[in-house]
Amino acid sequence: MKILRYLFTSLAVVYLSTNANAQTIKWAEVEPGIWKASIGKPETYDLLKAAGAVPYHAGLVEMGKAAFPLPPADIDAKVVDGKTYLRFPLTRSEQLYGFGLNFQTVQQRGKILTLHVDTYDGRDNGSTHAPTPFYVSSAGYGVFINCARYITVYAGTGVRLDSKTPAVVQDRNTDDTWNAQPYSDAVEILVPAAGVELYLFGGPTMLDAVRRYNLLNGGGCLPPRWGLGFTQRVHRLTTAAGVAEEAKAFEDRGYPLDFIGLEPGWQSKSYPCTFEWDKTRFPNPQAFVQGMLAKHIRINLWTNPYISPESPIYKQIKPFTGSHTVWNGAVADISMPEARKIYFGEWEKGKIDIGVSGFKIDEADGNNFWLWPDVATFPSGHSAEQMRQTYGLLMQHNVTNSYHQLNRRTYGLVRASNGGGASFPFVIYNDYYDHRDFVTALINSGFAGVLWTPEVRESATAEEWVRRFQSNIFSPMAMINAWASGTKPWSFAEVADDVKQMALLRMQMMPYWYSEFAKYHFKGIPPFRAMNLEAGFGDGVISTNVDNSNLQENPYGKVTLQEVKDQYMAGENLLVAPMFTGEKSRMVILPHGKWFDFYTGKYVGDGEVITVTPGLATIPVFVKDGGIVPMMPALLHAPAAGEKVDLEIRYYGEKPGHYTLYDDDGETFEYEKGVYSFREISVVLDNGTIKGNISAPVAGKPNNFANISFRKMTE
Repeated sequence: MKILRYLFTSLAVVYLSTNANAQTIKWAEVEPGIWKASIGKPETYDLLKAAGAVPYHAGLVEMGKAAFPLPPADIDAKVVDGKTYLRFPLTRSEQLYGFGLNFQTVQQRGKILTLHVDTYDGRDNGSTHAPTPFYVSSAGYGVFINCARYITVYAGTGVRLDSKTPAVVQDRNTDDTWNAQPYSDAVEILVPAAGVELYLFGGPTMLDAVRRYNLLNGGGCLPPRWGLGFTQRVHRLTTAAGVAEEAKAFEDRGYPLDFIGLEPGWQSKSYPCTFEWDKTRFPNPQAFVQGMLAKHIRINLWTNPYISPESPIYKQIKPFTGSHTVWNGAVADISMPEARKIYFGEWEKGKIDIGVSGFKIDEADGNNFWLWPDVATFPSGHSAEQMRQTYGLLMQHNVTNSYHQLNRRTYGLVRASNGGGASFPFVIYNDYYDHRDFVTALINSGFAGVLWTPEVRESATAEEWVRRFQSNIFSPMAMINAWASGTKPWSFAEVADDVKQMALLRMQMMPYWYSEFAKYHFKGIPPFRAMNLEAGFGDGVISTNVDNSNLQENPYGKVTLQEVKDQYMAGENLLVAPMFTGEKSRMVILPHGKWFDFYTGKYVGDGEVITVTPGLATIPVFVKDGGIVPMMPALLHAPAAGEKVDLEIRYYGEKPGHYTLYDDDGETFEYEKGVYSFREISVVLDNGTIKGNISAPVAGKPNNFANISFRKMTE
């Protein structure tokens, strides 16, 4: 009999292999539905310590307990020659997801990956900006390896001689079905350390396992409201006057704008960096920053971490730096408190303390030709490998702490992250620029505990520009990063109004986006995630009225066999299916249940493959039956703390609708003290007439909504 769950919860599960090198595995439930085990002698420095991750216990308690998800006797660990070998079982029907921020693949079974922080080079081989050592199985459980090393994963590729479920031996001479990659019944992981800390996450669903992982890391980040508005990055040598002109151009044309990013030229010198203002371009930084704030525009500063010999902190911090430089800049060992005090003290002085809203932390990810080599040493004693795996975490952690001390939320950009970083208010970006792969990365970000933006920089045609812009609007950060090209939202006149309407839609949807990020923080639900995490999607039979005979031309003919990497869920109720350059139509796989067009409310299908032809001005978006989308007027800037806006609650379909609307001051960390509210929205149809209700504002809590109306979208 196939056993799917083993009911070990609060008691430890102990398994001892008969192998001479085997380690005793003692599983202890450390949070509801989360078990921890230590193999050998785990290193004292790991991902969770670097991130300073503290579990969001209340959210895990709310989720409740889960069954121990794997047969304990089938989990194996041993330490050989100073390395840890791990083995987790796989059934024939399981698919695997995760193993970091991948750009081209969503399904990971059958892959060999070395999880290594690095710039992405166009191959899903484990080298990426966030090589999170966490995976989730379609059987509804997750595994996290808490180690700051280059971990090698054999995700269902190795075949043991003594396998309990061996592959069928085939004769290639006579069997046309012979496969060069036989069936494998395990995930095997090699950790280059003499011990490791493991976490196992129960379900029962994949989404539950992902939620528990995010909550173990403290819950997802909750950005300030302005972070969910629109941002533009300007040319690297733009002056204070040029920044003001850029903001004025947005305002004059009616395009929303919440923060502007300054590139390297704000600093006196860069590559390596001085971290001080260039006084020829910014003669009075405080007056500049405060003047922009008065216009409701915040300033974000680019930097990379590497310290110029001409930086005011260079001599003081030099004893706390590594043996090797990057672009001739010193690398601070920010795992050390002495280095952190000097280093981030400089970021705070004359930057954060005068009102700068956040940072774009560049080039903390890799590229072996310019990053410190693995032979480098650091005064903390941590290896170059460990520092590379955690430097992005350390940067995010300490910048977030600087803002936390001032009770001001931030939202920025970073090139490197890893396991443990889900709570940090940073969005990953890179120098790669493939639109389809950007969407796949957005899908995979929900498995990796990170945020990703399919940023817009430049385009060869107006069609490409608007298509890229549309998918960017339905992402964690709506950003044009065109500092090199100088492209503006209105640069392509023939689609300028279409782009403007999409930017305004982003602002209208802010109550929805903000509520979905609150669920990320309090419940661990990724705001942007794979279709595989949506109920009603996956292995079930999905009907189709398209021709199955040519799967090359019709890749969705047999949808249960396909890897879906070009459509995703955006929040609780929306399915987004981006269009790409050259496409006039596309196929969309709808999960079971009725779905409706976001723009018109019209019924489009139920658990089937549909073909849509939206036109250039529209990105296909669909709403599930009973779906509710709260919206506000299309302002040019996010509402400030205490600013009230009208609320239109849009309702789709026929089923009774329920939605939880989040509210707080939008700017501070007071929500950590309970200064927030969730308001319950419900909608039913009574003889075709909409009847909506929203719970009353909570006394003593923020209430940023004025007039509230309900709109029936489906006629």
